[in-house]
This record gives sequence, C-alpha cells and structure tokens, in this order.
Amino acid sequence: MQLVIGSKNYSAWSLRPWLLLKHFDIPFEEICIALFTEGYQQELAQYSPTLRVPVLKDGDSTIWDSLAICEYVSEKYLQGSAWPRNIEERALCRAYCSEMHSGFMAIRSEMPMNCRARKRLEITAAAEADCRRVDQLFSDARAKFFPRGEYLFGEFSVADCMFAPIVMRLTTYGIELSDSSQEYIRTMQQNTALSVWVEDARNESQILAEFELGEETNP
Repeated sequence: MQLVIGSKNYSAWSLRPWLLLKHFDIPFEEICIALFTEGYQQELAQYSPTLRVPVLKDGDSTIWDSLAICEYVSEKYLQGSAWPRNIEERALCRAYCSEMHSGFMAIRSEMPMNCRARKRLEITAAAEADCRRVDQLFSDARAKFFPRGEYLFGEFSVADCMFAPIVMRLTTYGIELSDSSQEYIRTMQQNTALSVWVEDARNESQILAEFELGEETNP
C-alpha cells in the first residue's frame, strides 16, 4: 500500500490519512512529492487522477480525497473502528468530518498550514468566526465524550485526523480558544504520530512564500 502526499510542512490534506495510518500502525509506503516545484504535476500524474494529493494506492485500488481514504482504511484495515460504534455518535462524527471537509474557507485561505513556524497574523472577521466555530465544536465534543478519552469522540477517530490541520494552524498562529479546546489541542500535540509528522516537516527545506504569512514570533 502506498500513500502519496505533499510536503509535510504545508500539505494539510495529506496529513489527514497519513495520521490515521500512522496512529494505528498500519504499514504503508510513503511517497512524498514536493508541491509547486518544476515538474511536480508530471510526477503526480503517475499516481493521481486529479493531480492532487493525497492518493492511496492499495493493490488495484486508487482512492483520492482525504475523507474517502480515511473511510476506506477504517473499513478495510480497522473493522470500522476509526468511527464511533454507536450509530448516533457515528453520524455526529461524520457531521464533524463533513463540516471540516467542506467548510472553514476563511481559515484555509488566511491561515495556511505551516507546521514549523510560529507566527503573528491579523485575520478577518470571517476567519475569526471560523475559529469560534471550531472552538465550539471542540468544546462540545469534549464535554460529551471526554469521560471516554481525550480525543474529540473519546477514542481517536477520523474526526481527529480531519481536524489535525486545523490544530496545526491554531498552534502556528496562536489563536486563543476556550480552556477545553486548548486541552484538546495539547492532546493532539502529544500524539506520537502527529509529533513525527511535525518533526519531519521541520526537517524539510522547501519554502513556499505564499504559505509563509504573518510575522515570526518566538516559539
């Protein structure tokens, strides 16, 4: 099984399925393509029908889109356990993932993922509203499921993978959140798999100016 991803410092979509595979210790070959460099689309064309990352190659199957990959991995390799077992809780978890998958456009456009940086950034009211919504989602999930564990739905799930790039953005730009949400962010920062991703990102040399927004602050 191969997972094709982009640069770890910047590629938010790539992080999601990578984190799921790594957290659950599912063996896979990582193929990392430095995005937005000369010839990168030709290299991607060997793997991706959309010329985007991530892409999972598993035998004769090719799955693109981060949420689709997570769904596939959960069903084939985890007996569905990357989603809550209870039907109502599973539906809520999918709602969280779907909202993340299709929303938060202001955060995406104004706060690019940059794992190795600590920045100060002026954001618009739209991005501020997105951050408040994320805070609400984190706090609501923690209030309901924290007795079962420290992740959004108690045990680690696809929801944590989908929101991991947001966690990285909130960390990079020092966004103030409720105490409950900050506790969740600390839980994610201590996740072993996510720590490996961040360390790999720090060791990358690629610098993309359009992702280097804001003023550097002390880490």
